[in-house]
Order: sequence, then C-alpha cells, then structure tokens
Amino acid sequence: MTDIYLRPLKPRKKGLLAVILLLVALLAGGFYWIKFHPIRKQTAEPITTGAPAAATAVTPVKAPAPVPPPPPAPVQPKPPQAAPPAPAAPAPIAQGSSKGLLDEALQLKNEDRLLEAREKALVLLDQASSQAARSEAEALLGEVDVALVLSPRAMPEKTDYTVESGDSMAALAKKFKTTVDVIRKGNNVSGQIIRIGQRLRVFGGAFSIEVDKSDNTLLLKMNDRFFKRYRVGTGKYGTTPIGDFVIEDKIAQPTWWRPDGKEIPYGDPENLLGTHWLKLNVPGYGIHGTWEPESVGQATSAGCIRLANDQVEELFTLVPIGTPVKIAE
Repeated sequence: MTDIYLRPLKPRKKGLLAVILLLVALLAGGFYWIKFHPIRKQTAEPITTGAPAAATAVTPVKAPAPVPPPPPAPVQPKPPQAAPPAPAAPAPIAQGSSKGLLDEALQLKNEDRLLEAREKALVLLDQASSQAARSEAEALLGEVDVALVLSPRAMPEKTDYTVESGDSMAALAKKFKTTVDVIRKGNNVSGQIIRIGQRLRVFGGAFSIEVDKSDNTLLLKMNDRFFKRYRVGTGKYGTTPIGDFVIEDKIAQPTWWRPDGKEIPYGDPENLLGTHWLKLNVPGYGIHGTWEPESVGQATSAGCIRLANDQVEELFTLVPIGTPVKIAE
C-alpha cells in the first residue's frame, strides 16, 4: 500500500491563504456592522433618544420702533428785501430846451402830425421848469386834443367800429361812454342816421373835471392826463360848493328860473345861463355859459361855474352825463 503523505506547503502558498482569510474576516465584520449598526441619514437636527425635552418658550423679538424723521430745520426768514428805488422824477427842462421842445411840437402841429405834437407837448408839460413854458404847452395841448377828438383822425382812445343791426348814435354813445356830438363830429356825420355796415371811429376816453376856485380855472382831463384848461367864473363870497360831484344832466338853450320862481326863457337878456347848462348833482348848481364874458375869471356868480358861451359849448360837446367833477378851494 502506497504511503500517502502531505508535502509541506510552500511559503508562497501560505501567504496567499493568509490574505484570503483576512478578506473573509473583513467581509464578515462589515456584514455584522451593517446588520447591527444601520447607517442613519444625517440631518440638520441631532437625533435624540428618550422623551422629548420640554419646549423652551421663545420670547418674540419686537421689531425696532420706527425712528421718527428728524424735525425739519426751522426756516430762516429771508431778510427783508429793500424796496426797489422809486423811479426818479424827470429832470426839469431848462429854458432853452423848453423852447426847443415847444418849437418841435408847434412844427408837428403845423404839419398835421397831431399825435406826435401831443406827445411832445405832454413831455414839455411834465418837465418844464417855468410856468410860462407850462402855460404854452397847455395852450398847444388844448388845441391839439380837441382837434383830435372832434375829427376823423386816428388816436389811441378811438375804436374802429362797424355799425350793426340795432345800433344807433345814442346807443353807441352810451356803450362807449361818450356823446352823440363827439361821434357825429368825429366822423363827419351831419345827422344822426347811421347804416348797417358803416365804419365809424368812436372815441372812448374817460373825461374828468377839476375846478380850482383859488385861480378860477377848470381843468379837463382825459384818462387822468391833461386835456385842456378853461378860465371860469365862480361864486362870490365862496358860494360855489366844494366836494366831489357828477354831471347829472345837460341842456342846450336852457331856461332859467329866477329866485322868485319866474321863468326866463332862452335868449332873454335876463337869462344868466348862456347857451348851455350842465347840471351838477347838487340842487341849484351847475356849469353854464354867460352873456357877460368879462365876468369869466372872477368870483362874481351866484355860486355856479360859468364859462364863455363858445367854451361851454365845447365842454358840453365833449363830456357825457356822469362825468365826475371835483371842486376845490
């Protein structure tokens, strides 16, 4: 019988066996770990065991109170601004210059350039240093102003107007606060008939009257500027009333009633009212003409204001009812 014997392993085979045994042990150990120690998923919160801990009361955090905006800075008052300097009064015109301006105004008037003559004369009137120069300027202005108003010449105070249905001389005079005579003479109309479509130049300047008892003059203004100055007679012993009045009525060829009540018709030499009467809104007083032109410029009337007949007629033509009249001492 053949003997069977084991040959000793070679050292190389022993090393391989040891590696195999080590791998088997590692696999067995890993299996055991997986079975008895399961891998837990990591969470943001740690895993605790046992009863849950009592909840901790959370004190609410108050939002910070809004900070009020800082109060606006007090407005510093602006320092008062100095008032603009008043325009300097025009320097008086010397005597020689006054003569030159007057000559220019007269030359313009002679050339029928009346508006330019008026402006030159107004400058002279405002700036002349001598009373003589002022008087000459007033005389020229009175003549030029009347010619402008009572003619078809254009001027800033006139409106070009086309007659419409329903218009009449009286209606236009009332609308523009003028007189029928101014419209007629300013348009060379002989009667009072106007036609639809007719072109007119209608004056609309505002007149006012100032009477100075101290020098017996009547100043007629247009739009508060000099228009013409008239010499007048006033009441003796200061009987002409002073104050602010208006022209209440106008009568051509007036009748006069004597203090005893007797009626004196127009044209009678005893009639003291002359050719025209402009009644003031104070009983018994007015502006009228006279048959005694030598009394003009003096305090000889019974209290009314009197002008020469030709001048009261001109005033009567120019000023409408309602014109203000100021009488001063």
